[in-house]
Amino acid sequence: MREGERACSEASWDFVAFHAAARPERLAATDLASGSRWTCRGLDDRIARCVTVLAARGVRQGDRVGVLARNSVDVIVVQFACTRLGAIATILNWRLKAAELSVILADAAPALLIADAACAELQAESAGAIPGLALDVLRASLAEAAPAPRRPIDLDAPSIMLYTSGTSGTPKGVLLSERNAYYTGANFCLTSQIDRHSALLCDAPLFHVIGLVIGLRACLYQGAAILISDSFDPMVTNARLADPALAVTHYFCVPQMAAALRSVPNFDPAKLAGLTSMTVGGAASDPEAVIQWLDDGVAYTNGYGMTEIGSTAGMPLDIGVIRGRPAAVGIVPPTQQVRAVDADGHEVPAGTPGELWVRGPNVCLGYWNRPDETARAFAPGGWFRTGDIGVFDAAGYLTLVDRKKDMFISGGENVYPAEVEAALLAHPAVREAAVVGVADDRWGEVGCAFLIIDGEATPGALRDHCAARIAGYKVPRHFVAATAFPRTGSGKTLKHVLRAEFAAGRHQPLS
Repeated sequence: MREGERACSEASWDFVAFHAAARPERLAATDLASGSRWTCRGLDDRIARCVTVLAARGVRQGDRVGVLARNSVDVIVVQFACTRLGAIATILNWRLKAAELSVILADAAPALLIADAACAELQAESAGAIPGLALDVLRASLAEAAPAPRRPIDLDAPSIMLYTSGTSGTPKGVLLSERNAYYTGANFCLTSQIDRHSALLCDAPLFHVIGLVIGLRACLYQGAAILISDSFDPMVTNARLADPALAVTHYFCVPQMAAALRSVPNFDPAKLAGLTSMTVGGAASDPEAVIQWLDDGVAYTNGYGMTEIGSTAGMPLDIGVIRGRPAAVGIVPPTQQVRAVDADGHEVPAGTPGELWVRGPNVCLGYWNRPDETARAFAPGGWFRTGDIGVFDAAGYLTLVDRKKDMFISGGENVYPAEVEAALLAHPAVREAAVVGVADDRWGEVGCAFLIIDGEATPGALRDHCAARIAGYKVPRHFVAATAFPRTGSGKTLKHVLRAEFAAGRHQPLS
């Protein structure tokens, strides 16, 4: 080992602890629901006490700790406490149904499941014999716990696990290391210009990479302030973005949230002059919406990423550049490589669409307990196959064209048709089902279910049937009666044909 490598391996990589020492009284985090505020020193102390509480509950290195809770600063505290322990913080989607969550918990097998009061019923229905800890009890325990001594963080060990459904409909745990999180935060810093004077409002759910990693890590690394909201309400968010006492400089959301901000009575772009940037990810923004925000004086910027690769591209904060390329999702930071390739894995020239492959320290470790799927996700040379189709222009700006996979995004949430189709096929009248994403003015995309029916099934009954089995955002909005599906010679359903038929109005709604 070279001298520089030895020094790096012995570094703590604990940025919270660094800021606690460097600027102890600086505001680090505000919990907007409770009004509680923590300085850098206070946040570090809270994390150190949480380490003690988790260790007393039997959490050890390599264990998973499930967190089922609405957004709060203490979700972040638990995540960093797990990192210091060498455990894996598994932040869970509280919007799921109990049956969906049970599958994830069986896969993750957490040593402990922490839940807030709002999720207590869901925890009881899904957790089985997994030891539980109420978040309120954890909070009360912190006052009595002694701060645990700090230890160097293993930069390349699994630290965070976020579940995303696979194309088969089976949820997969994406494993992120502290190195992955660091470079994702660093990438976002470069494009969004977060510094120690910044303040980021987070009302994106912390079970998303947008909420837990991209923006928050950028702030924590730079010593900027984070403001955590327990939910998104467009009226409330508008008021907070305009509040000079909060002094929000950065906001990260999905396009549907940005559209909702404009749809409520208290939207006033003149009051958003303090925003350095409004970054939008999770789905492509309508170029007309980008121009509309720019005309209102707001630096509205597209970005590109996913759970497996974090923040991968972003638009620079130059209004002229954004206005000239309103459909682009940005340029690639110097910490990583992104290339567009053809079906044979050969890089295509600028102006030619290709599947996006990503390589760099921001790319995830792989999938929990799924070596085969991890192997399939990576091409030779460590390139991650995103499944997204994009095109680079001659200046290096990336625009998304399509998705190779069947997955679609509804209101910022990933929806995988196989999962929805499985729910539909559980209905006794449904013989065959094919689900595709179709355009929707409010949600970006919604599900459209093409069905071959044997028996009685109304759209209302099918919605109720699905709602009992899958999360609400996954339930199809449209139901179409079919007698047969277009197929390949091997029998695979041609979903692009179904999408085109729906767009052209060549379909028969189920009645």
